Amino acid sequence: MFDKEPFSQIIICGDCGEMFRRIHWNNRGCKSIVWRCISKLEPTGLECHARTINELDLQEIVLTALNELLGDKSKYQKQLQQNIASVIRASAAIATDGIDEKLMELQQELVKKSNNKEAYDEIAGQIFALREKRQQASMDTVQRDEQLQRITDLQDFIKDQPSDLTVFDEALVKRWLKQITIWPTHCTVELKSGLKVDVES
Repeated sequence: MFDKEPFSQIIICGDCGEMFRRIHWNNRGCKSIVWRCISKLEPTGLECHARTINELDLQEIVLTALNELLGDKSKYQKQLQQNIASVIRASAAIATDGIDEKLMELQQELVKKSNNKEAYDEIAGQIFALREKRQQASMDTVQRDEQLQRITDLQDFIKDQPSDLTVFDEALVKRWLKQITIWPTHCTVELKSGLKVDVES
């Protein structure tokens, strides 16, 4: 009964924070595909006043958001440049060189204490903590590189697109969209690059 595409797992309720689910709707003989908050379909314990939204309207919302990006290229290119700067600044705080140097020093000290039969529990604890920090730094570096690539890709897309988009394309949703938040009077379309576009609906 429930289909997954094309917006599965990315539509969020602005009222209660739950996901929206795609359902086949039959309203007095008029059949359509709509998205409804899970809180209105299942007992979640949350009181939700979210509206039901037609899938065709969602497609138009996505097209409107992407065309706003294309219609105001300089504004959004500037925002993307600011996003790049923010990602780079954040990554500067997780440089691994200092961690590696400190690990080397502690390991040498650990060997000395071990050879001298001195207690080394505290140093061992510091080493374990630094190793965890080092692993996290490596993961953060990968995530940073992925985020920078997404921003660069979107910049290229905006720059190279000659005109407005006229046809909804599921591939665009999968490639660019992070989530859509449904509010009472508008929708917030958030891209994987960090950009957000509000669309009245």
